[in-house]
Amino acid sequence: MRETAAAEQSKGMAREELLALPAAVDLDTGNRALGLGRSKGYELAKRGQYPCKVLRLGRRYRVVTADLLSLLGLAA
Repeated sequence: MRETAAAEQSKGMAREELLALPAAVDLDTGNRALGLGRSKGYELAKRGQYPCKVLRLGRRYRVVTADLLSLLGLAA
């Protein structure tokens, strides 16, 4: 059962899920949308090389959804 949930999560996000995102999402959600693994996503964010705009709020990272959608070609 856990393998199925992990496999579904690693496949990325459907268009409908992406368009329903709030203004900013956590880094794990951004990673999932881009098909990045957790470690790689955090490594890129830490180095300032994440493929779209990331905000550092305290100890947390937030991905700007507008930039994420633009990167994925889904911008309005």
